[in-house]
Amino acid sequence: MSIITNINKLFDHRIRLGIMSILMVNEYADFNMLKELLGATDGNLASHTKALEKSEYILVEKQFIGRKPNTRYSVTKLGKAEFRKHIEALEKLIKKT
Repeated sequence: MSIITNINKLFDHRIRLGIMSILMVNEYADFNMLKELLGATDGNLASHTKALEKSEYILVEKQFIGRKPNTRYSVTKLGKAEFRKHIEALEKLIKKT
């Protein structure tokens, strides 16, 4: 087994890593909150959240607050497990190098 076996390629990008980090410590975050915290553009954030949603690591909920559309995200059980596995793999890698 390689020392990078459990490192999840889906979390390689800093925006995806940031999204997952925010969602791991918050019950949910909406699009504008993620955009502001990560300093991402609309298109960039949308493409990264789509990738995480496609892998079933996050849930997307669309609603209206008053007359304004609101999209919020939360992490799934699978997403939590995979992210924890990824972080543990990074910690092991750092300790071995």
